[in-house]
Amino acid sequence: MKVRSSLKSLKNRHRDCQLVRRKGRMYVINKTDPRFKARQG
Repeated sequence: MKVRSSLKSLKNRHRDCQLVRRKGRMYVINKTDPRFKARQG
């Protein structure tokens, strides 16, 4: 899991990436390729 200041670029790395907001934090989750996980905040 990476912590980043900008998640928009990470979302574009893989077509299955989704931006999810949980508990005031933004997460990039990817079911098929978990190495793209990231969070912000």
